[in-house]
Order: sequence, then C-alpha cells, then structure tokens
Amino acid sequence: QAQLVESGGGLVQAGGSLRLSCTASGLTLNSYIVGWFRQAPGKEREFVARISWIGGNIGYADSVKGRFTISRDNAKTTVYLQMNSLKPEDTAVYFCASSRILSSRSSNYDYWGQGTQVTVSS
Repeated sequence: QAQLVESGGGLVQAGGSLRLSCTASGLTLNSYIVGWFRQAPGKEREFVARISWIGGNIGYADSVKGRFTISRDNAKTTVYLQMNSLKPEDTAVYFCASSRILSSRSSNYDYWGQGTQVTVSS
C-alpha cells in the first residue's frame, strides 16, 4: 500500500528554520514527482514546492523562493523541505504528495501524507 509520511514540523520563531521530511513506502518514486503543499486555517491548500525523482526538476511557489529548498535522498526514498527565514504567514499544515505529472496543482497529486504542523511565532 502506497504511503507518504511527513515529519519535522514544530514551533519556531520568525526568522528561524525547520526541515520537513517526507518518506515514501509502497511507491516506486523514480516514476513520480513529489510535491509539498500547505494549508492554513480558513484557506485553501496551496502549492509550495515540487521535485521530480528522475532529473531533479524543481519548482517553487513565488512566496517561498529563496527561502525554501526542496531536495531528495534517493537511497532513503525521502524528500526534504528545508525552510529558512520563516515568517508567521508560513504557519500551516504541510503535506507531501506524489504525482505522475509535473504539476503544481493539488488535483494532479494522487497520494498524500497526513500532514505536519508548522507554526511560526512573531
């Protein structure tokens, strides 16, 4: 059974850093794109970043460019999201998901993790 599990969320002060991890099981990730999305209370889920397992094609939302870095560890079937210079508006539940399409649209992603909370205090 395909499963994605996120970890690494927590509470951090503005300007701080966190690294999220997304570990996959039951998926052959070399045929997938892995994306990070986030959802704040009362808001729609939004795209954050994505990476293709083959070739490492990377994309970011404008709101996180220059602050967040997505990367992968092929051996560990894990995707990371390094988040630096965090702002209170980054507060949300962060989800990782997999897709067979290079896309920033959540509707194109098939498997989703349960999410991890990131809270940035001012």
